Amino acid sequence: MSNSHKFKPESLMMSYGFKPALSEGAIKSPIFQTSTFVFKSAEDGKAFFEVAYGLREKRKGEKLGLIYSRINNPDLEILENRLTLWDEAEDAAVFESGMAAISTVFLEFLKPGDLLLFSTPLYGGTDHFIHDFLHKIGVHTVAFKPGQNEATIRKIIEETGKGDKLAMIFIETPANPTSALIDISLCKKIADDYSKENKVMVAVDNTYMGPLWQHPLKHGADFSLYSATKYIGGHSDVIAGACCGSKEVIARVKTLRTFLGNMAAPHTGWLLMRSLETLKVRMEQQAFNGEKIAAFLNSHPKVEKVYYLGLIPEGTEEHAIYKKQYNSPGAMVSFDVKGGEEQAFRLLNSLKLIKLAVSLGGTESLAEHPATMTHAGVDPLHRQEMHITEKLIRLSIGVENYNDIIWDLEQALQHV
Repeated sequence: MSNSHKFKPESLMMSYGFKPALSEGAIKSPIFQTSTFVFKSAEDGKAFFEVAYGLREKRKGEKLGLIYSRINNPDLEILENRLTLWDEAEDAAVFESGMAAISTVFLEFLKPGDLLLFSTPLYGGTDHFIHDFLHKIGVHTVAFKPGQNEATIRKIIEETGKGDKLAMIFIETPANPTSALIDISLCKKIADDYSKENKVMVAVDNTYMGPLWQHPLKHGADFSLYSATKYIGGHSDVIAGACCGSKEVIARVKTLRTFLGNMAAPHTGWLLMRSLETLKVRMEQQAFNGEKIAAFLNSHPKVEKVYYLGLIPEGTEEHAIYKKQYNSPGAMVSFDVKGGEEQAFRLLNSLKLIKLAVSLGGTESLAEHPATMTHAGVDPLHRQEMHITEKLIRLSIGVENYNDIIWDLEQALQHV
């Protein structure tokens, strides 16, 4: 038997990055609920700030010392170290929300005059930030749709007249709430071709798949972004975000995070460390349930169409992307009920076990109406183009017994 062994991420979530001897032998990391940290010497304080503020690079073997919880905190550092394991990233940064993570990446890597290429549909908050805020600061934006080939995407870029200003490709795959897929490696290829003096970044919102079912960095992305509120937190009791990538890009993200002040709090970091210990078992149960629920809905006479990765027809280009990029169909199931808003609302108002709420990835199953809730701020014509209609309902499947979830949906569908 070899004396060396590489542990799986789920085996390291209880201990990685934490030394009990430094915390009175505590088996779990304490909550370092403090604003500031005491320096051993003035020289240490000087050295810590030089590195933290980017005045010089770290020397060999040097670590960033603890300064102030807006800059770094043991709970956040341990959490970030553990998050890197799932995506095999060099570094990670955690934030007070998923939108804080996304907006910080935008603000650090986009400047006035730049062009952002993004996929549609996107989460409503991201869509609003792109169309409302980025335009205000002079960033040009253009969208492409799932299913468009490389030549079409290149044409979309060129027709802006700003192809030489392309700075980032931002994608959400699977798309929220239709589960439409985008080929990350294709986006990477296009980004590389447009990288001249400056590298064109590829950022992926991986919230829908969590750290378990898709690993964007392996397919060429520079950033894997999360609303850590969702699968990472997993209990609907934390608001947080995360960004994984190389040491170089995360160093820039963390520097801006320091001055925006949008890092997660120590208690949030501690709660997320707790959640990571059960991440794999939770997500595997949710995926198991998701498959059962999708099959039930797909055979129901009052359901017009089901949007679920496990139902993508074999032999299609989208199925090829699915097989290449994903190791599970996940636990998000959207469907069109026969009728419109009235029928959708009847179903939602009749649910007994499933909770009528936005968000996703928690232990409890949730249902919502994207057109009037999460994507209410999206232009109506744009919503129609993205198939976010009045009859669409989105489900986030939890860890309950799948027979109970199916019973609840079946009785609610009787009211449609």
